[in-house]
Amino acid sequence: MCKVNSSLYVQKLPVTRREVGGQTHWIPNTDVYVADDGLVVKVELSGMRREDLELSIEGNRLHITGQRPDGCRTPGVKFLVMEINYGSFECVLEVPPGYDLSHAKAAYQNGFLRVDVPLAHASSKSVLVPVSEGK
Repeated sequence: MCKVNSSLYVQKLPVTRREVGGQTHWIPNTDVYVADDGLVVKVELSGMRREDLELSIEGNRLHITGQRPDGCRTPGVKFLVMEINYGSFECVLEVPPGYDLSHAKAAYQNGFLRVDVPLAHASSKSVLVPVSEGK
């Protein structure tokens, strides 16, 4: 399992916010674990609406993107502590072989996005082999 845009993967210094094209982007906290029936991805996204989230699949990568609006602060405030990230975010996870992203199911509840990725099953199609009468 690999969180492609994680600070652990991209660089050695921990970074949760970065500037891209003059806008701040952030990477949400993510847990990934193996359950009996597949892989579970849990992303912490408090203060977001479900309709502001977008999930897409590209090969073996799960892309989770969205925007957390900053509507609670007044302009010109001076922060003493700032730990909550606002603006655009992106989380890219590379799923290992053995899991079927095309059958993933997602649910958003209480500020957490949960994506269940089932195990990939080998094709169980049976093929009939014609048997001719021997001569």
